[in-house]
Amino acid sequence: MMIESWNPPLLHDYSKLSRLNNGGASLSAKLMMEECELPLIDLSCLKSKDERQKISCENAIAKASSEWGFFQVVNHGVSLELLRKMRREQMKLFKAPFQMKANCGILNNSYRWGNSTATCPNQFSWSEAFHIPLTKISEADCYGEFTTL
Repeated sequence: MMIESWNPPLLHDYSKLSRLNNGGASLSAKLMMEECELPLIDLSCLKSKDERQKISCENAIAKASSEWGFFQVVNHGVSLELLRKMRREQMKLFKAPFQMKANCGILNNSYRWGNSTATCPNQFSWSEAFHIPLTKISEADCYGEFTTL
């Protein structure tokens, strides 16, 4: 199976950690991944005239933020057209070649993947992300060749 050139080498690094921690054993079913649903928050409640609904929504946001660090939202008021455009640009960025994302400093060197400090498979992060501080998003040099972002 060929891994696309835009993907970070997550499986390679995970396999390496697994071998180091299992004395050379292959990936095993010992590691169980818990499937969780991200919190989903309806933001329309924030515009409610019912103060209890507003407070309930605020509490849900606070809880999701403290327990998860992020959450999904619906009824946020962002148009579907803008969401489609954002998704298109997101795909362009994440489908850029891995070496380009990792080495060329796009978006102020904000590209991250995996977990470089992991010492065992349980600490491994199956993520690929761009962490862009809000203070940088208005700076033109932040985007490099991704000027449509």
